[in-house]
Parts: sequence; structure tokens; C-alpha cells
Amino acid sequence: MSARELVVLGTASQVPTRLRNHNGYVLRWDGEGILFDPGEGSQRQMLHAGVAAHDLTRICVTHFHGDHSLGLAGVLQRISLDRVPHPVTAHYPASGRQFFDRLRYATAYHEAADVREDPVTEDGPLAVTPAFTLSAVRLSHPVESYGYRLTEPDGHRMLPDRLAARGITGPDIGRLQREGTLRGVTLAEVSEPRPGQRFAFVMDTRMCPGVAVLADGCDMLVIESTFLDEDADLAVGHGHLTAGQAGAVARDAGVRHLVLTHFSQRYPDPAAFAAQARAAGFTGELTTAQDLMRVPVPKRRG
Repeated sequence: MSARELVVLGTASQVPTRLRNHNGYVLRWDGEGILFDPGEGSQRQMLHAGVAAHDLTRICVTHFHGDHSLGLAGVLQRISLDRVPHPVTAHYPASGRQFFDRLRYATAYHEAADVREDPVTEDGPLAVTPAFTLSAVRLSHPVESYGYRLTEPDGHRMLPDRLAARGITGPDIGRLQREGTLRGVTLAEVSEPRPGQRFAFVMDTRMCPGVAVLADGCDMLVIESTFLDEDADLAVGHGHLTAGQAGAVARDAGVRHLVLTHFSQRYPDPAAFAAQARAAGFTGELTTAQDLMRVPVPKRRG
């Protein structure tokens, strides 16, 4: 199976620290490389993380605050400098088109890549491929902000013993998968359901209905936890979540692997974020993100 993993480029919120670069995340999903929220310094972090411009197929920006988008200029220029041969599609809130344009053409350079803009105007699917559907859902922040969700279609897991018992081998297995029946044997007789994987990316937002929609049933949820619970008033005022809120969202949504990130510089100890997410009742796998770490997407559900 091809690699499916999250590569963390940076974990800081508004102000970077000595240990935390501004935001940046790359989701490797088989042949796709989706760059989320490239903050300042993302191009250099990609180098440290072993992510090449050629790996990128999409860029998804949740909103146009600097810590989530100032790295766009460098990344887009690098895509041209390296002459990435395939199209790279950029999704971002349509209300921020002027900011995207300014970042795309921040300085003079030779534009040699096929960067295709596909702004987000409303909730719903942005791209539908045989491998996944990429959707956007509106969040609640002082500027227009969207979260992103990747959903793999449900499929079937073929059962070798049942296939052998019915004499189905080689190319006939693929034919049965495509057509649903072969020589009187149905797909259901020789397979079992295989739920598709689900990934969501939730950045700057206060609690709102969109958070639950994005998180629902996710194998991996990457979510901001800018503040600790004792600063909940600050979180609401600035349009953010606390670690406990993130844990509660994951608990209620049945998330398998929760990744906390986007930490305020006021908190030097990241362990407190995990502790508060656990205190909220989340019992699944939990990662407190650190710069340059790689987090595998959980294996498909049995």
C-alpha cells in the first residue's frame, strides 16, 4: 500500500518560537501531496522534512492570516523554479483572492508551472477523483475560514480463501471487482466491506457546527488547539479552540487518531495539551504535533 502520512512542517500559531515554525502540513496520500496552510518558512521546512516541490499536487489554505499563508510566495515560486511538470491546484477562500494574487506575484520571477486556482465559495466538494473526494466546510473565525476533509470511497476487501474455493484467480479477480458478478459468483460472496479512510484538517475556528461535520468518523483529525482550557475566554474572543474542546470534538466524532497543533507561544510545555484532550474523554490515538515529525494515517478499519 502506498504511503499515507502527515508530514508536519510547523506547529506555531501567530508567533513562531525557537522550537516551532509557523504552520505547514503536507498530507501524503498515495500519489497526491496536499500542502495545507503554508506559513512563513514552509519552503525551508519542506527541505528539512524531505518534501520536494514535485511531491505537491494541491495546496489548501484555510484562511488568509499570515501564519497560515505567508509561505505561499516562496512555495509557489519554488514550484516554478523546479519546473514541476504536473498541475498544482490551489484551493483558498474566494474572499481572499486578492491576498492569494499578491502572494503569488509578490516578487518578479519566471512563472513556469501550471498552478490552477480553484477558490472556495461554499460548503461542498472541491474535487472528486476515483481515490477520494476533497470537500470544504465553513468555520467560524474573524476572517472567512474553511476546513478541509478528504473522504475515500468505501470498497471491498477480497478474501483469498473464498476466491480460491470458487476458482476465481488472476485477471478474473479484477473483472469481478469491476462488474460485481462473474460466472454466477457475486462480489459479496468473496469479499467483505472495506470502509474508506477519512481525514480532516481543522484550523483557526471557535466551536461551530462545521467542526463536527469535518471531524465526523475521521481516521485522522488534525485540529488546532491554540489555547489551554483555562484560557477559554481568550479562545472564544480570538476565534480559536482549546485543547479540551479539541479532545471533546474528537471523542464525540469517533476519531481514531487526533493530532493537536497550532500552539500559542504562551505555553512552553506541549504535554499540557495532550493531558487536557484526554481529560475531555478522548481515548483514541493522540499526537501532540512537533515540527518535522511524520504521523502515519491509521490502517483501514477491519
